[in-house]
Amino acid sequence: MLKEHRPYYLKRWHMRAQRWYVNRWIRPQLTDLGRDTSVLKPWHLVLYGGPIQIGDFAHIICTPEGKVRLSVIGPGRIQIGNHALICPGVRMSSASAIEVGDNCMFANNAYITDADWHDLYDRTQHIGGNAPVVLEDNVWIGDSAIVCKGVRVGENSIVGAGSVVTRDVPPNSIAAGNPARVVKELDPEQAVVTRARLFRDPEALEHELERIDRYLLKDNSLWGWLRSKWAPRPGD
Repeated sequence: MLKEHRPYYLKRWHMRAQRWYVNRWIRPQLTDLGRDTSVLKPWHLVLYGGPIQIGDFAHIICTPEGKVRLSVIGPGRIQIGNHALICPGVRMSSASAIEVGDNCMFANNAYITDADWHDLYDRTQHIGGNAPVVLEDNVWIGDSAIVCKGVRVGENSIVGAGSVVTRDVPPNSIAAGNPARVVKELDPEQAVVTRARLFRDPEALEHELERIDRYLLKDNSLWGWLRSKWAPRPGD
């Protein structure tokens, strides 16, 4: 669809239903879930094992074809800081520890793992070699990138799309390739605007988003939305 056809009240009802689902079914599966976390299509968020912690103001986007999967096996754990952005298809699998700082972003299909998941010589060993992964504050992991066991990605750094990270990435760097290497350094003197800025005043942000929705959806109707689903026209 080229535009949103739902009437305002239907969209707001759907958002409330998603929040209810998160509190009823997702929150009990987590060691901790921070305040004002938003999960789009939360029934496609798959959780296994624990402990799993997610901080305040996380934004997790799930789709039927891009389920978000957070899995802990054995003594592992996953800890995600505040203001995270997790896009469809992201997977995190831990048998040791995955620690994610504040304001980190994960593009579609990124994969973070702290284990090999099979031993090199004894393939019956289901975990194999493992070592903690640490992503410091404001790290951005690109589309389909893989971050492997024992890696630390420094503050503000970016991992390029499709990269495979097998060694540490220093702060304020852009790493890309397979295996990933630093291809550019960011200016540490230049201020970086993080996702935390969006949530400096959560109530004001909520009111502004509501105002925008009211304006953009004011001409939508239930019949128009149903028609767009069953008999879409050019321009829908």
